[in-house]
Amino acid sequence: MAEVGLPDVTLESGSCWFVATPIGNLGDLTLRAVAVLEACDVIYAEDTRSARRLLQHVGLTRPLEAYHDHNKDRAVPRILERLAAGERVAVVSDAGMPCVSDPGFTLVRALREAGRSWSVVPGPSSVLAALVLAGFEPDRFVFAGYPPRKKGARARWLGELLDLDTTVIVLESVHRIASTLEILAEIAPTRELAICREITKVHEETLRGVAGDLLAQLTGPRLKGELVLLLRGTTKSRTTGSGEESER
Repeated sequence: MAEVGLPDVTLESGSCWFVATPIGNLGDLTLRAVAVLEACDVIYAEDTRSARRLLQHVGLTRPLEAYHDHNKDRAVPRILERLAAGERVAVVSDAGMPCVSDPGFTLVRALREAGRSWSVVPGPSSVLAALVLAGFEPDRFVFAGYPPRKKGARARWLGELLDLDTTVIVLESVHRIASTLEILAEIAPTRELAICREITKVHEETLRGVAGDLLAQLTGPRLKGELVLLLRGTTKSRTTGSGEESER
């Protein structure tokens, strides 16, 4: 196999880049992402330890700074100062695309208010990967992020999502997935669901079924790692093999 080199990238002075990183398999980091990270003056990471491991995997050594929910109020002004001074800044999340259920949007909002532009290096996404793995209708979908922590609020939140006629994608903690499935078993016992776990990793797995069935399967090792919960939409029009439309 011919060796593939990094693409040539030229980063403008004072540019800010949001770079997608692997959600599990480090081999999913794109060549363009590596080139941009190499060309930046500093990388702001949600988890500097994970970012350092990723850089080591591709043979890079770059200055790392922390940028997460607990320090974003201090980090964002510092990033703006660096950009104003002409530095090239990259932002990475712990996994996947920055700004999607992580503090990246706080920086985007500040960039907009400051009249500064930003760029994106697309790449791995647990949301889109799970949409394909679930096997539910992908033409329209809603990404709902993380459910509320309190059980009552979560039940109301899920009830609203169950009324949608689109596939719904939810991120859920392994510590709360059982509670969430219990709620769904009570309020929507026949709704088709899918759980995608450990996406791109060695133990990747997709479980499909109703809430009660999935709850019985989620034991032991399956209650570890990262997972995505998908709810199939209600009363969708679907095309059968004969070209006729049917509703479920």
